[in-house]
Amino acid sequence: MTVDPRAALDRLIAALEAHFNAVQARHGEDDPAVDDAYDVLADAFEVYDDALGTVYGEATPFYLGEEDDEEESDDEDESEDDDDDLDETDWSEDEDDEDSDSPTDVTDETAEH
Repeated sequence: MTVDPRAALDRLIAALEAHFNAVQARHGEDDPAVDDAYDVLADAFEVYDDALGTVYGEATPFYLGEEDDEEESDDEDESEDDDDDLDETDWSEDEDDEDSDSPTDVTDETAEH
């Protein structure tokens, strides 16, 4: 059964509003209303994205990552290791690079879009 993308969009918008209202009225750090609204929002997004893809062959630019506390913990550890590597990197340019005849193009092509 294919879900109508317009109906899925309406549900997504309602879920966004419900999530905002739950966050705004939060009662403590672990408010179950916020958790429930989060789950409804994630589900509404997936239904909308699937309907959009099925009917129109399009997708949204968003990605919902899997909730896995152990995986997130591993990712945070790797990120901290990457930060350490950046601290040890020598970012100074070699003197030979400054004398190079080839110019460096630093134009941001995305600014034109």
